Amino acid sequence: MKIVNGFQNLPALSRATALAIGNFDGLHLGHKKILEQVVKEASKQSLMAAVLTFYPHPDNFLGKDKLKLIQTLDQRLAEIAKHGVELAVVASFNKKFAGLSGQEFVSKIVANLMRAKVVAVGENFHFGRNREGNISLLNKLAPRFNLQVFTLKSLKKEGMIVSSSLIRQLLQQGYIEQANLLLGRRFEIEGEVIKGKSRGKILGFPTANINTRNEIVPPGVFVSKVEVDGRQRPALTNIGHRPTFGQEELNIESYIMNFNKDLYGQKLKIYFIKKIRSEMKFITPEALAQQIKKDIATAEKYFEKR
Repeated sequence: MKIVNGFQNLPALSRATALAIGNFDGLHLGHKKILEQVVKEASKQSLMAAVLTFYPHPDNFLGKDKLKLIQTLDQRLAEIAKHGVELAVVASFNKKFAGLSGQEFVSKIVANLMRAKVVAVGENFHFGRNREGNISLLNKLAPRFNLQVFTLKSLKKEGMIVSSSLIRQLLQQGYIEQANLLLGRRFEIEGEVIKGKSRGKILGFPTANINTRNEIVPPGVFVSKVEVDGRQRPALTNIGHRPTFGQEELNIESYIMNFNKDLYGQKLKIYFIKKIRSEMKFITPEALAQQIKKDIATAEKYFEKR
């Protein structure tokens, strides 16, 4: 998949496109349906399957409160690339872009720059200055610009509406299994292994301490897998503030089972599977060590059954 950052770097397209438009944060089950639609139509109509997404997130550019995102931009693009898309354009969401009217967005961006003949969006899609554009306006403008519009309805999974906002809430509250259900895969974070305070090693459970650019990290103790050198290994991951030791800064650490290798400086991915418990404060480090043994046993039982 070719990635273009900013319209100023977008060459004249040699083919018309089937275009998916959206923020696509998390690339959840609903987003996948949109991508599947453009790939299908691109194949059917001999078009280029393309995606138009935005950075920074429009809500973060326009809003007062900073929205924490499910994925980094690199993670978002990597996930999009898995679905047969040929071109991804990351629009710089700035004052000029935000000032486009709904009609200007369709004419200048969608029809002209992106050469779209097919457009696929979610039913809650808004565009243009002050979010003035909606599905109704897009359908009204479609004949003028020779656009075929596909509007994908929101999905439901076990009574939950699949949306990035709900997934964010679930992750921030530690409800990893529900979030994974809506994502259609395991939530992951990635980062570099850094030098910690060696408390895990002192307790008998050496851990890899991770520094991540991911904005959302679910709190608690989790059955997980850690990808090392392209291989996913069973692990126990703890995210919290180490209350037993009176620590304030957030700590992300993974105990990788049956593994003993220096990982400092390496980049790892952590895949979250199941929450075991919330963070707890223990009276002594020894009591904490006993609990960690129980947590590891719980994780080992999980992997034994699979």
